[in-house]
Amino acid sequence: MRAVVQRVSRADVTVEGQVVGAIDGPGLLALVGVTHDDTPEQAKRLAAKLWGLRVFDGATQGAPEASCSDLGAPLLVISQFTLYGDTRKGRRPSWIAAAPGPVAEPLVDEVVAELRRLGAHVETGVFGADMKVSLLNDGPITLILEV
Repeated sequence: MRAVVQRVSRADVTVEGQVVGAIDGPGLLALVGVTHDDTPEQAKRLAAKLWGLRVFDGATQGAPEASCSDLGAPLLVISQFTLYGDTRKGRRPSWIAAAPGPVAEPLVDEVVAELRRLGAHVETGVFGADMKVSLLNDGPITLILEV
């Protein structure tokens, strides 16, 4: 599993003109991609990594850095198969490494479910939909996570 994570001041996702998920930060926006051999255990590890990622100012917690779990910060999780696009050859990406919907959707759902089990407030997009994502990157901080 792969995720592009951005620390945000706010973020939202719209489908067909309707906001389906939004966070008013500070929080994290996580674009999550799944490949063919990913497992539910990897989904749980990714959720734990997102929940514990120390990218926030933690001065109020007495530490130099803090995580979503330290601050109770929300997350917006959006599926994104294009994270497994291969652009090494030619001008057209290959999507061979991206898992098909029936494989990917339950694993993205597992990331969200595990975050919620850990105590996170999580908003989501709509799997497979044409989504419009708006965000205000804070920092900017953008990281790539792989589990």
